[in-house]
Amino acid sequence: MKKTTFIALIVCLLCSFSIQAADEIVFTTVLENGITPVKNQNRSGTCWDYATIGFIEAELLRTTGKVYDLSEMFVANKDYVDCAEYHVRMHGSSRFSEGGSADDVFEVIDRHGICPEEAMARPGSMIGDTLANFTEFFATLEPYVESIAKGSSTKLTTQWKVGLQGILDAYLGTCPEKFTYEGKQYTPKSFAQMLGINKRNYVSITSFTHHPFYEQFVIEAPYKWRPRPSWNVTLDEMMATIDNALKQGFTVCWGGDVSEDSFTRTGLGIAADIEHAPDLTGSDAARWLKLTKQEKAESLKKLGAQTPELVPTQELRQERFDNWQSTYDHVMLIFGIARDQNGREYYMVKNSWGKTGEYQGIWYMSKAYIALNTTYIFLNKTAVSKDVRKKLGF
Repeated sequence: MKKTTFIALIVCLLCSFSIQAADEIVFTTVLENGITPVKNQNRSGTCWDYATIGFIEAELLRTTGKVYDLSEMFVANKDYVDCAEYHVRMHGSSRFSEGGSADDVFEVIDRHGICPEEAMARPGSMIGDTLANFTEFFATLEPYVESIAKGSSTKLTTQWKVGLQGILDAYLGTCPEKFTYEGKQYTPKSFAQMLGINKRNYVSITSFTHHPFYEQFVIEAPYKWRPRPSWNVTLDEMMATIDNALKQGFTVCWGGDVSEDSFTRTGLGIAADIEHAPDLTGSDAARWLKLTKQEKAESLKKLGAQTPELVPTQELRQERFDNWQSTYDHVMLIFGIARDQNGREYYMVKNSWGKTGEYQGIWYMSKAYIALNTTYIFLNKTAVSKDVRKKLGF
């Protein structure tokens, strides 16, 4: 009797495990393009920098087969000068912060060049850290810039720029004027020329209805302080552009919203339809709102591949942008496509939070999530289909 009871118990446990395991998401890679190793932006608001440098490194890997490690802190140093100068010219009415966009990186490289990681002080090394840490840095830099931009001076001298550069160099390291790489001497500009990085070969694309399709406009997003326009296409065309690029071997730099409750810190982004997923809380959507971020992530993991998703439409996407539900707060790199056991497709995305989460720094973001939460995509013009290029005129 005891033996029978024990066996029955084991069977129940196995059945319970099977039921739980059936809901766990199992990903199968459909296609995966080459990328360089995952990096860690650590305590710095430089996702825009790390993601776009990763995008450029992937482009170089695609075209040359060589792995380059480019300096994010060189870009940050130069970009914060540009941002500060713009902020002062605007008398403080623009945004000065750690954030930015893919446009910033290409603008810096076009104006100032780039250097390899080895030619610049390592991130965080100026303050004795092993990774970038802007806690003290920006607490010093931001009020300094604001004091100039919003000060009482009727005529500025150029000395404020000397002070600005001093703060940047003290925390980020001095940008080299010359350096040696693989036995050859370069300047940052000649190094960029050798790499063949040309901002004119790249394009920003978005999809919103408050501007005409197939025209350019500057996206109204706080961290996009440079007034650089994006091409506006339909939602279907934007999503098809991502797929077309990946299938041709390109990667896509992605800027969008990761503040959604269904974007977990463990490696998953899914457009969860809370109203139609009562199993997420054992009750209703009202209860979902009362859960902590961690509790929501655990609920999503429990439901796994059975999580119902919102159906992305042009109208819903616009509504979420207009009511601030979908914002611009992160930049990452899309490099592949995967499917779960139910056939739902996801983009494989390289993050810049180190090798964290369940997939060592890689996130699986459903196509529905990307469709609803993309602010812009940034990619090689060649990766855009001929049909869309024709409509945009390039």
